[in-house]
Amino acid sequence: DLSPGSCFFLPRGAFIYNTLMDFIREEYHRRNFTEVLSPNMYNSKLWETSGHWQHYSENMFTFDIEKDTFALKPMNCPGHCLMFAHRPRSWREMPIRFADFGVLHRNELSGTLSGLTRVRRFQQDDAHIFCTVEQIEEEINGCLQFLQSVYSTFGFSFQLNLSTRPENFLGEVEIWDEAEKQLQNSLVEFGKPWKMNPGDGAFYGPKIDIKIKDAIGRYHQCATIQLDFQLPIRFNLTYVSKDGDDKRNPVIIHRAVLGSVERMIAILSENYAGKWPFWLSPRQVMVIPVGPTCEKYALQVSRAFFEEGFMADVDLDHSCTLNKKIRNAQLAQYNFILVVGEKEKTNNAVNVRTRDNKIHGEVSVASAIDKLKNLKKSRTLNAEED
Repeated sequence: DLSPGSCFFLPRGAFIYNTLMDFIREEYHRRNFTEVLSPNMYNSKLWETSGHWQHYSENMFTFDIEKDTFALKPMNCPGHCLMFAHRPRSWREMPIRFADFGVLHRNELSGTLSGLTRVRRFQQDDAHIFCTVEQIEEEINGCLQFLQSVYSTFGFSFQLNLSTRPENFLGEVEIWDEAEKQLQNSLVEFGKPWKMNPGDGAFYGPKIDIKIKDAIGRYHQCATIQLDFQLPIRFNLTYVSKDGDDKRNPVIIHRAVLGSVERMIAILSENYAGKWPFWLSPRQVMVIPVGPTCEKYALQVSRAFFEEGFMADVDLDHSCTLNKKIRNAQLAQYNFILVVGEKEKTNNAVNVRTRDNKIHGEVSVASAIDKLKNLKKSRTLNAEED
């Protein structure tokens, strides 16, 4: 009631949230995206320029400050347009890829709010690519490879649909035709099945809709790849072309892979049903001492794993037997359970088993840390089997 449509993430949830964003940041770095930061609040004049004030203001949180009207941003693209326009641009620096995890707010009706899947405050892996018309195909190829890399890591398959020029389109037919041709070429080269949705594109550009398929066969739309010819015109975005034309408009590609991080966490939670893959798991390691004389060592082991970046806990509950503690850790879906007794303490080692009760046996603490660091880095879905 005190913040409807906004979510609180406790430490384990925050770990998942931040791990997802770190994953995308690594991909950004590999793919030459530049992360930027932009304001949360803008004067209504910006939204009038972008067209959102006329078409989207009912879904925005607005307020008056010193005789001016402001709004919390529901998307990042207008701010990125200002960043593109802050100095002259040349064809030599295209494409420009701005990525932004900025907090977004949308004034969804209270009756439509639903858990993590429909919220008012969220973040998404939002990025905008400013490119030439000739670069569209290559950039779309890059976007498709990006989402393939991320979704395969999660274990998702996906559907692709190309939505083309609607009746109420804006812009020149020739540019639309060229853009749609390049999108088709990208999809063909990508090699995955896709379908055509004639006339289902946005009024400002064609798009590729992507739906992911979860473990129980349900489809969810998270990713989007959207061409935009109109926003560069509305913001008078230009660059100097190779032939010296300094009034050439870039094309903007709006793209997201996770979409809303909150919504993706909801989908992943249901998909994994508590059995999170090791790299994303909020319960990675549980250390269990055999008896009271090993508790200090168990705390040392837990601390060693924690300092290496793992979500590590130790069970010091004296009311439970060793077998009960192991079972509790398995039910809580700790990926790895490390049992330590006098022998392990003497050898500076741990006895490793998994949540599915696969026993790996005794290994040194240093070896266990190195092994788990490699498994975490690999982002494998079945780290416990390796």
